[in-house]
Amino acid sequence: MNSRTATSKGPLIVQRRVVKAALAAAALVVTAGCSSGGSGGGSPVGLNPSSGGGVTGSASSGRPTETAAPAKGSVKVVRTVAEGLKSPWGLAPLPEGGLLVSSRDEGTITRVDEKTGRTTELGQVPGVAPAGEGGLLGIALSPAYASDHMVYAYFTTASDNRIVRMLYDAKKPPGEQLGAPDTIFKGIPKGVIHNGGRIAFGPDGMLYAGAGETGSRGLAQDKKALGGKILRMTPDGDPAPGNPFGDSVVYSYGHRNVQGLAWDDRQRLWASEFGQDTWDELNQIKPGDNYGWPVVEGRSDDPKYHNPVAQWHTDDASPSGIAYADGSIWMAGLKGERLWRVPLEGTRAAAAPQSFLNGRYGRLRTVVSAGGDKLWLVTSETDGRGSPGKGDDRILELEVK
Repeated sequence: MNSRTATSKGPLIVQRRVVKAALAAAALVVTAGCSSGGSGGGSPVGLNPSSGGGVTGSASSGRPTETAAPAKGSVKVVRTVAEGLKSPWGLAPLPEGGLLVSSRDEGTITRVDEKTGRTTELGQVPGVAPAGEGGLLGIALSPAYASDHMVYAYFTTASDNRIVRMLYDAKKPPGEQLGAPDTIFKGIPKGVIHNGGRIAFGPDGMLYAGAGETGSRGLAQDKKALGGKILRMTPDGDPAPGNPFGDSVVYSYGHRNVQGLAWDDRQRLWASEFGQDTWDELNQIKPGDNYGWPVVEGRSDDPKYHNPVAQWHTDDASPSGIAYADGSIWMAGLKGERLWRVPLEGTRAAAAPQSFLNGRYGRLRTVVSAGGDKLWLVTSETDGRGSPGKGDDRILELEVK
């Protein structure tokens, strides 16, 4: 239960990790264009001062353009908070204590007691149609949660992706604690892949959502389309004041599949993005900027496109959730099966990213600040692409420095 430690993966899964690591190492030896090394493992990275700034490698070779000083940091797995979760995706800490977690495939929201690991199902979200990468995805608490007790959710229906809000009433019996959903925004395109799904309220009280391009690449560059965007709206689902394209919820465009949103201590927005075959990205988001997809994947010399602050080969990351803590962005990697740290200095990376927990818990879906130097981390071995073992999936409590 919650007393399990970093060694809680079963022997079979450990063996699989070893085999996968050996195969990956062999592939690196055979593939001339790829290089191992770099701080903490993964692809090498370097500091590049060009447009957008940040940590990046050469698009032609994967080698660093300049050497970045290695970052200093550590990650300690304090404990396993909960285990046995099925396809967990979104996580929202409750101010009164407890963690809400969404199940992509089951369409349910569950409360986890972070002290005992006990789980209580709030209820099932009606209308969720899980398939491929779609289903019940991100969740967030209302900025006025203390008074309205509203939980927001982003999910895939039979026809679209949409955002709803529901009243959470803990006094009702388990399974009946979610009120009827109030749809605040609909019509976000859906697909078998690239549904985006992360939602978060910003320091401005507005709701931000990562919307994927569903595999239809042209949506990303079409400013009138909702796919391939970061959206910004009021808590009622209206275009937020100050949005860059007039009466539109579109905040930034040229995205492939954004699944990570977080703000730093200076209230700047950061987003992680899945690449296709070459580069995954960490971007600092500016309203109205074009982030390049599908014209550009990763860094470009074209000033029309906002360059990523950091980029990784897709085998090393495939990033989903991100969080800000201890002066760094922390990024959960799915295919990369590791937690990345990107120390910040202004809008740039101060040093080369470091990776932690490499292969230790499998695929990592969501990371959320738990206050101070603590993080909550959600694994994703039961999403159909992992190798689930005893105890999967789980929520971990981390201490970072």
